[in-house]
Amino acid sequence: MAKKKEKDLSHGWVVAAEIPVTPKIAKVADDRGSFRAEADQRVTALEVYCKGCRRPYDEVVGTDCSEKIDNRHLIGGDQSTRAKRKIPTPPKNARPLPTGTVNRRGISAYVSGVSRPAR
Repeated sequence: MAKKKEKDLSHGWVVAAEIPVTPKIAKVADDRGSFRAEADQRVTALEVYCKGCRRPYDEVVGTDCSEKIDNRHLIGGDQSTRAKRKIPTPPKNARPLPTGTVNRRGISAYVSGVSRPAR
């Protein structure tokens, strides 16, 4: 008989860090989203958390990662039971302005000036 592999439910720990850099490295990091750190550089750990479930180390150490079991907590719970957003009521003295329809999708929206100023 073939044995079923058990699903790995362990946390994937990551550290939010503070690394002092030079202005040149800061520019590279801003442009590329990454940079190379110096060897033996001391890094200050701001926070340690699980990359999957986004929960702090001290709250979930020794437990299974909830993201690997069921990740509904990351999307705000069960979508079918969650309350809908309330539409704000306009002020009493507000009145709607007559306008045409605005195309916000597709290439015609980009060309017509929704994404950039009209010429």
